[in-house]
Amino acid sequence: MSPRDRLAQRLMVGADAADARATADDVRSAQVGGIFIGGNATALLTDQALRGVQAMSRIPLAVAVDDEGGRVQRIDTLDGELPSARAMARSRTPEQVRELGEERGREQLARGITMNLAPTVDVTGRSTAIGDRSFGDDPETVSSYAGAFAEGQRAAGVYTVLKHFPGHGRADGDSHKGRVTTPALVDMRSDDLRPYATLLGPGGALADGRTGVLVGHLDVPGLTTDLPSSLTPNAYALLRQEIGFDGLVLTDDLGAMDAITDEFTLPQAVQRALEAGADMALWSGGDRITPVLDHLERAGLDPAANDAAVTRVLRAKRVCS
Repeated sequence: MSPRDRLAQRLMVGADAADARATADDVRSAQVGGIFIGGNATALLTDQALRGVQAMSRIPLAVAVDDEGGRVQRIDTLDGELPSARAMARSRTPEQVRELGEERGREQLARGITMNLAPTVDVTGRSTAIGDRSFGDDPETVSSYAGAFAEGQRAAGVYTVLKHFPGHGRADGDSHKGRVTTPALVDMRSDDLRPYATLLGPGGALADGRTGVLVGHLDVPGLTTDLPSSLTPNAYALLRQEIGFDGLVLTDDLGAMDAITDEFTLPQAVQRALEAGADMALWSGGDRITPVLDHLERAGLDPAANDAAVTRVLRAKRVCS
């Protein structure tokens, strides 16, 4: 791979789900590491359209959706609705949720989806921003049900991604709408961080290279200072060194969430995230790939860190069916 191609592998860009040709053109020209399909359009997910997109990539793409269930799902109009995380925890056993996750995973894979930015492992408090996207307010319940859903998805061949590290559930707002603050890190250790430690720490049920982590845009007293967690080296160090996670780490959307876009251009945000420790920078809307790559080439990322991140990206994509 050329140096520019290696940088491109660290980008997860939004796809125009209504226009397979435009998406294929983006992939052919930029050779990005992955595409993210959000929103309600489904043209890319029908008639094997993603095969044509994959054919444009010299290295297999990660094809990601955020198919959580409830108010955040992507194939409900094609394959039926998936209950919210909260509804799953209230009405099903963990084993039933595992079976549901596997069934959904088979449906996703049949449509060309290889990565699901789910489940949410946020432990909820009084905030309604996450609400029923979470399995509950008890860390053990969240760990049990999120782990079961992920195990089902992985059994079907889908790479799962836990989110929103270090924990959005008790934040004081919605990071889509601006900067938000969580409880202090010392308080988060007993609740918000426990699902990550349980599932992804040494000996964890998901600590085998088939699950990644998505870092949220959160201000965390005692962890972050003037930047949100997705752009803060300390947040990635917490995940890598304290939790002991050595797999793929992505950012939350850098291109459409006010917690980021109110203060940074997309190229600036991508550079800061990758330099902070993210392996892949994600944004919705694929029309800004060239300016981002041009900016990253000028910035000159640390070669050793860049190589390590690209290796994690490629390793993760090898386990996607």
